[in-house]
Amino acid sequence: MELIAVAVVIMLFIGVLKQFGILEPMSREDSTELDDELSSGRHQPEGLAALQAQTKFSKKELQFLYRGFKNECPSGMVDEITFKTIYSQFFPQGDVTMYAHFLFNAFDSDRHGAIRFEDFVVGLSVLLRGSIHEKLNWAFNLYDINKDGYITKEKMDENQDGIVTIDEFLRNCMKDENIMHSMQLFENVI
Repeated sequence: MELIAVAVVIMLFIGVLKQFGILEPMSREDSTELDDELSSGRHQPEGLAALQAQTKFSKKELQFLYRGFKNECPSGMVDEITFKTIYSQFFPQGDVTMYAHFLFNAFDSDRHGAIRFEDFVVGLSVLLRGSIHEKLNWAFNLYDINKDGYITKEKMDENQDGIVTIDEFLRNCMKDENIMHSMQLFENVI
């Protein structure tokens, strides 16, 4: 595993946000329409107050994110095939199927086979507004493919036991200036 891969996760995710239309400004009309839609109960995720408590987003930011998510995923969820299709648009020359699978699994934390809006904003909150420790934990989860608490690659394996623990991962990432810088690049994107 390359150390810079952690930073790439965040940068690539920004591309996904652009694809969802989330990084474009929301008009006043869109905001009013979204307020009406959320109060009507159509495609309604958890209540805004609950999502605000779980994330580091304001009510307006959550409404903005919801609009972009719903535009791309009218059902309120995105399955792995759709996620891979969206993600592959950023890499037309290469096969990103496996990496998109791991990224999808990192967001689909409850393993229901779909990323709900709630999953999306909780993960996004960590990536954009989380502490360095939270971001690195999220990245570790991405690379812990079988969810056994270890990454089985040689880099970062301080004690050469064939596995990388979360502690080894965190220590090595925090020593790398490039990773630390990249963790802060997107903190005020939304």
